[in-house]
Amino acid sequence: MVSGVDSLGLPSGTITPRLVSALYVEAMVLADEVRAYFDESGREERDHLPPLLRVTFSCESLKVTTRLMHIIAWLLNRRAVDAGELSEGDALHETRRLGNATESDEAILRTLPERGQLLIRASQDLYERVARLDDGLVPASRPINPARSLIDRLEAAF
Repeated sequence: MVSGVDSLGLPSGTITPRLVSALYVEAMVLADEVRAYFDESGREERDHLPPLLRVTFSCESLKVTTRLMHIIAWLLNRRAVDAGELSEGDALHETRRLGNATESDEAILRTLPERGQLLIRASQDLYERVARLDDGLVPASRPINPARSLIDRLEAAF
């Protein structure tokens, strides 16, 4: 995490409730678009693909869904921190960090229908942005201090 101030005047690495809310809305809108495409209009496009590409199309659908699930779960944890329902220390536990998501191969993406490509790339972009935020939360080689975690929980409660 780089020290300093970002374009909003906040310390670098600060994740504000407003940012979390905006990302959450973006993730939910994208999830709805993905569902509509892969469950409805994308089926017609998939049915016109050669058999091997149909399987690839289905695999990419699962990758997008997994990416979005990881993003939404991470954002819900951040909301819980903001609401005082979860301490920062608890939110930084390995099980609450952004989950790993399989990347899509660019060469394979180019073989898929255009709308599918756009949605897949949008999910990758959102995942990469959230991953940078997640990575910025834990300073390298600095363990989580249990006393700091307790103080954070007390501050959040009052």
